[in-house]
Amino acid sequence: MAVESVETLVIGGGQAGLAMSAHLAKAGRPHLVVERARIAERWRTERWDSLVANGPAWHDRFPDATFADIDPDSFAGKDRIVRYFEEFAAQIAAPIRCGVEVTSLTRGAGGAGFRAVTQDGVIEARNVVVATGPFQKPVFPAMIPESAGVMQIHSNHYRNPGQLPEGAVLVIGAGSSGSQIADELLRSGREVWLSVGPHDRPPRAYRGRDFVWWLGALGKWDARAQTPGMEHVTIAVSGAQGGHTVDFRDLGNRGMRLVGRTAGFAEGRLSFAPDLAETIARGDANYLSVLDEADAHVARERLDLPEEPEARVMQPMPACVTEPVLSLDLKAAGISAVIWATGYQLDFGWIGFDIFDAQGRPRHQQGITEVPGLCFLGLPWLTRRASPFIWGVWHDAAHLAAHLEARLAAETV
Repeated sequence: MAVESVETLVIGGGQAGLAMSAHLAKAGRPHLVVERARIAERWRTERWDSLVANGPAWHDRFPDATFADIDPDSFAGKDRIVRYFEEFAAQIAAPIRCGVEVTSLTRGAGGAGFRAVTQDGVIEARNVVVATGPFQKPVFPAMIPESAGVMQIHSNHYRNPGQLPEGAVLVIGAGSSGSQIADELLRSGREVWLSVGPHDRPPRAYRGRDFVWWLGALGKWDARAQTPGMEHVTIAVSGAQGGHTVDFRDLGNRGMRLVGRTAGFAEGRLSFAPDLAETIARGDANYLSVLDEADAHVARERLDLPEEPEARVMQPMPACVTEPVLSLDLKAAGISAVIWATGYQLDFGWIGFDIFDAQGRPRHQQGITEVPGLCFLGLPWLTRRASPFIWGVWHDAAHLAAHLEARLAAETV
């Protein structure tokens, strides 16, 4: 088997891998980026057709490259995002090799460096940056048996309403993906049920500034995961239809059937937790808390931003919340398809180092593991809340590039 040697191997050719490549190149460090398929593959084949970024184009980008051909306040579609990353890779002349999947990562010969096995041969490296992102293995609960006679797919396989059989659709999970998919299905004329769990529900914009601007102004992009479970908070936000606030009251009043957290299945019926009203109320409270913080910031900093009292006006609670359905016969309800918008889990089984916790998450300090030269990039809360986002991963990549530069310099002393 052919053996190739590189100084730093970057595994993954999405936003994290390209950000890492850019910073290594700036430092003049030789490296190789390998990507299992194509640049930004998950944006190409694991997202629905109408998906747009959840942040405006002026924000959801690298500092070194803009979306020059679209309105900075608009939300880039997934195809434009793919082209953005392709163009950026060309701009920095990234040494990227596509169609190369790393199937095993272990210690190098004699216990020094690393040995990455691919279908094309072995790559030996002094450093490795794992930049494969957080969307690795879809969480697909084995709750509804095939005998129930309904189509079941994860949100990463949903493309558009025409893909689904005729009939009602149940979407389980009401974060950004679930709420946007359910809204698209409702707008297409489908009967839609949406299982809603705990979530944060920020305003899309307030007092003339987008939500992402407020995250920066209020210091929330720099927040760290300090309490258990904080890193798993689901956020319902949308850039669809030009960007709008996700409002479950509005969805219910427009005819969507909201139910609580999906609890189980037996004898053709799904059961739901009796927590819907409480969950909606907590989401409303989160929404209002952001407005309160924003108002306090405007007053404190004496900013000239227009007041927006109408943002605090809540729609009436829909009947599906005040009179919740706790058990649903799928066949009787005419449900032909279930979409599991239940997120992802990490899958690092190909990495042969004892650096993972019981949930399969790597142990690290700001992306730096206890194994010298082995780093992770692009994971949620790697250094702060901003870490998994396009502009946030850029800053984390700069941090890791500086770390690797210092490590290599120390080896030569």
